[in-house]
Amino acid sequence: MSELRWLSAADGPGSLPDPADALIEPNGLLAAGGSLEPEWLLASYRRGIFPWFEAGQPILWWSPNPRTVLEPADFRLSRSLRKRLRREEFRVTADRDFAGVITACAGPRRYTSSTWITPAMIAAYTRLHELGWAHSFEAWSGDTLAGGLYGVAIGQVFFGESMFAARTDASKVAFWHALRFLSAQGFEIVDCQLPSAHLSCLGARPMPRSEFLALVARLTETPGTPGAYSEAFEARPHEP
Repeated sequence: MSELRWLSAADGPGSLPDPADALIEPNGLLAAGGSLEPEWLLASYRRGIFPWFEAGQPILWWSPNPRTVLEPADFRLSRSLRKRLRREEFRVTADRDFAGVITACAGPRRYTSSTWITPAMIAAYTRLHELGWAHSFEAWSGDTLAGGLYGVAIGQVFFGESMFAARTDASKVAFWHALRFLSAQGFEIVDCQLPSAHLSCLGARPMPRSEFLALVARLTETPGTPGAYSEAFEARPHEP
């Protein structure tokens, strides 16, 4: 693709280009414009595309090559994290405080003052959560939210969006419990989108975009039934 495709919200999510047409530099930039309505977001994820932009920018759609993915069985449980899990320092829940998790994920990071989780993105994913497609996993220290993550579940793919930790290892504990739960529910991969040293340490790996797109198409062919995870998560067998 030699130039960026501009989209109109009126054209619907079917106007999203083929991910194979994404730019090489910046890696994966595919289109601008469109909408963050639920039908756009759900359609984009099923096509291997996700929105990512900062305040003041139009909606930007991406499909990088390669893609970063994590299979639940590949999660690397370090010795220190194993000890923390055994001590049960954090209580972990699902879909009990989506607003708290996404708001914390949007907060400032030590390495940057900007955020791509804009008010528009918060509103869009909160709507997806209300519809039963977006989910959060929370790690609690007493009654305080200590860490967590959120993402979108379609078919057998969990499309991870962001995580945060206010206390050491809180997000890793939430992620470990989330992966155990998702695996038991039949999920095969977690889409981590972009690479990072943190994700690599947890077991995430690069996957060629063509392979990722084929896998996602197969695993989301039957999107599943949306709904909250809270009760099923709390009814799962206890894992020391």
